Amino acid sequence: MAETIENRLQALGIVLPPAAAPLANYVPFVITGDLLFLSGQGPKSPEGKWYVGKVGGDISVEEAYEHARLAGIGLLAVAQSALGSLDRVRRVVKVLGLVNSVPVFKDHPKVINGCSDLMVKVFGESGRHARSAVGVNSLPENITVEIEAILEIR
Repeated sequence: MAETIENRLQALGIVLPPAAAPLANYVPFVITGDLLFLSGQGPKSPEGKWYVGKVGGDISVEEAYEHARLAGIGLLAVAQSALGSLDRVRRVVKVLGLVNSVPVFKDHPKVINGCSDLMVKVFGESGRHARSAVGVNSLPENITVEIEAILEIR
């Protein structure tokens, strides 16, 4: 029996939450051709609480790495909702990670690795992607990270 992404998630101890509803006037995803564009996701606790604060200030790199991982799980939840099965994902093409950081912060890539590492664990070599990791002055609701992705689908 071939391994499915659902089996891999289970082996990793990852339970996908319900796909998050948009906070404003946009849709959570768009499919065009063989690409799935996922709107930005932020880090939520299992209880649905946002993780907020400034990375490099009141939030450590290690905490923010976990927040990026949680945002990645949110991306997977939206992709599952859009596609019906994550087995339809051919590869992760691009990730854009935004870090709500203090002005002198410089470890944005270490933070967004939380999402990137997750994608590789879930999709294997197909999870390796192009990426940008950018520091910003603020994010909606003062969340610590926001991450969007582009996936190639079957």
